[in-house]
Amino acid sequence: MPASTGVLRIWGEVLGRTMRSFFVYMLTNWMRGTLYIGVTNDIARRIYEHKSGKGGSFSRRYGTSRLVYVETFDSISAAIQREKTLKRWPRVWKIRTIEKDNPEWRDLYDEIL
Repeated sequence: MPASTGVLRIWGEVLGRTMRSFFVYMLTNWMRGTLYIGVTNDIARRIYEHKSGKGGSFSRRYGTSRLVYVETFDSISAAIQREKTLKRWPRVWKIRTIEKDNPEWRDLYDEIL
């Protein structure tokens, strides 16, 4: 189970943590566009890499650099399991998950800085 879910609730918790956190995140190129799901231990750095074209070939090819969803976890194994679960979900479930907390699909990157 994630330590915290959703995009609106986690940032205060993330910034106040002293223990190591791990993040599962979803990126897109535009509202309801191509989705990318990833896992990291440094969300700000990783999203910066995606935005600067260093995030991997998928992100470069499809332009997925808009951060639209994040969950935080206390263990890497839980984060990896959640990433794998989300990747197996039907697209409509992923869209519902994003829109539950971020109905406008706004880019959350500036909120994590």
